[in-house]
Amino acid sequence: MKIKHFLVAIVLAGFPSFVSAQLLPYQNHELSAEERAEDLCKRLTLEEKSLLMMNGSPAIERLGIPSFDWWSEALHGVGRNGLATVFPSCIGMAASFDDDLIEEVFTAVSDEARAKNTLARREGKNGKYKGLSFWTPNINVFRDPRWGRGQETYGEDPYMNGRMGLRVVKGLQGDGTGKYYKLHACAKHYAVHSGPEKTRHSFDIERLPARELWETYLPAFKMLVKNGKVQQVMCAYQRFEGSPCCGSDRLLNSILRYDWGFDGLVVSDCGAIGD
Repeated sequence: MKIKHFLVAIVLAGFPSFVSAQLLPYQNHELSAEERAEDLCKRLTLEEKSLLMMNGSPAIERLGIPSFDWWSEALHGVGRNGLATVFPSCIGMAASFDDDLIEEVFTAVSDEARAKNTLARREGKNGKYKGLSFWTPNINVFRDPRWGRGQETYGEDPYMNGRMGLRVVKGLQGDGTGKYYKLHACAKHYAVHSGPEKTRHSFDIERLPARELWETYLPAFKMLVKNGKVQQVMCAYQRFEGSPCCGSDRLLNSILRYDWGFDGLVVSDCGAIGD
């Protein structure tokens, strides 16, 4: 699916059609998301399209598009959105070595996320942490305990991060057989991101052996993209080979889009575009 179609399809998904004497194509739930998005893109101005590229997307009232915030968290339970079930940290869950248990946990998380989103929309609250776009899982390799965020990951082994991450994605997104995804998961932080945390906004990984890149830092991401159909990938803060990860042609185009065939959304980490 073309990225512009994907973006607008997600903005529309789950919201009711607006009543009119004759529905426009983008309002017609009988059409596919691609057909609706194709029609809607033609109606959006350039300024409106740019606004929809922000994580806090405002309402486009003239077209009946409600506001939507792409930023929600579910590291080990629905985060920052009132009372929710809290599960162990990811490194603790990984110590179970139980793939089925991980999927069961994140199925429960996505059940709560859906319920909270339904309640929020009924109350007209579409703000941060209340949406259906969750920036989880963190599948970075935990190489050094001084990093400070290793507890968010599933350990030091690339294969295990991929295996656990796949089940997280399935638990969050659902089995992919319905008309809509249950919600959208996000593989982060792409790529070569395992600290140091203090210098993440300026650090440049200039020379990384090819074997390290392909055998350590990329396998889990490849598994989630190609096998898990993860719908979002978050680019990392730091630089890689002289280019910001969020502007790396090699990472985002050559590898992610062309080699792996990813056609979903790339989202930036908070403040990464400013960096």
